[in-house]
Amino acid sequence: MNRLFFVLVASLIILLIDWYAFQSIKSLFTSSSQNAYRIAKYIYISLSVLVVISILVYNFGNPDGIAKHARTFLMTFIFINVLGKVVLALFTFIDDIQRGVRWAIMKLSNPEPAQDIENGITRSKFIATSGIIMAAAPILSLSWGIVSGAHDYRIRKVKVPIKNLPKAFEGLKIAQLSDIHSGSFWNKIAVKGGVEMLLNEKPDMVFFTGDLVNNRATEMGEWGDVFRKVNAPLGVYSVLGNHDYGDYVSWNSDVEKRKNLADLKTIQKNMGWQLLVNEHKVLEIDGEKLNVVGVENWGFKARFPKYGKLDRALEGLNPDHPTILLSHDPSHWQAQVVGQNDFIDLTLSGHTHGMQFGIEIPGFKWSPVQYMYDEWAGLYRINNQNLYVNRGFGYIGYPGRFGILPEITILNLESA
Repeated sequence: MNRLFFVLVASLIILLIDWYAFQSIKSLFTSSSQNAYRIAKYIYISLSVLVVISILVYNFGNPDGIAKHARTFLMTFIFINVLGKVVLALFTFIDDIQRGVRWAIMKLSNPEPAQDIENGITRSKFIATSGIIMAAAPILSLSWGIVSGAHDYRIRKVKVPIKNLPKAFEGLKIAQLSDIHSGSFWNKIAVKGGVEMLLNEKPDMVFFTGDLVNNRATEMGEWGDVFRKVNAPLGVYSVLGNHDYGDYVSWNSDVEKRKNLADLKTIQKNMGWQLLVNEHKVLEIDGEKLNVVGVENWGFKARFPKYGKLDRALEGLNPDHPTILLSHDPSHWQAQVVGQNDFIDLTLSGHTHGMQFGIEIPGFKWSPVQYMYDEWAGLYRINNQNLYVNRGFGYIGYPGRFGILPEITILNLESA
């Protein structure tokens, strides 16, 4: 009953926003033909009805009776439409404010009844037109992000300076993947293409920095064969991300939840990936050594779990060797690495996805996620310590990307 009440209230609020936002469209068509206005009205009302139907299906439809991922696309359709209507409603409100101010000025300056307060209709049309353009912007960009951006994989090549790097590791080519989120994928051909792009780079080793699934190990059922192809001469090393523990769904028992995590670990083992769980490995080339450290998820933000135990992972490690840390959440870097474990030369993270939305052009980078994370995409350096934050290979929630595209990172080590 509570759910039904919530859905009815939410639908009513959305319809009220729709009605109010529609006033801008009405004012825009005041001097147009009745046919044009009628067509615009029917399209607008049809979208509003579809949104309400989508809300009902999302909340009360049988999950087994609709295609896989349909709920995600329904929610995205609802969100994009409501966002556009809210933007339009804001411009309608601005128009109402300016109309009210003009009316008040006319009343104060002329006590006679106001004559034709619509003389300023040009200004109203300008505001209405601006509102429609601004409302269309998120609708078009987010829709395009689903069609084009979700699997528009980009190779990003980065040179990383490492102090006292042995000659044997000079030019070492490392590929980094992060945030696969296999449960969100809906285009197998495109995902396979992304894996092939990585393999074509012929990396010496591959690091995966967490979030293989959204919640459940079973999400990897149809993807194990795809990602088993990810390999390299020096091996593939991985760590767990916050989504890999199954913390965001309900389980029948703790035993079931623990089994889910155990199954996920087994999947990685069967793919040939070496999962590092608060531990380290020492790689050797021509007698020279490199430390690879992997910790469980450790998030500085309160809402993310702190399973990682860096001290345990570093036990017995020789700090004189170059050291690379795999840690899913980039906030871990400033919280426990910089200035505290200054022998860690490079930390590799993911987690943020760049919020899957933003702007990246030469010399300028912006995403809403930067207001939550100091380091959210790309290479960062404090003194001699480096952090690279991968933008993510997959997606979650919004099934697409706009501006912040999926990434395959190729890092080359060089002497500082």
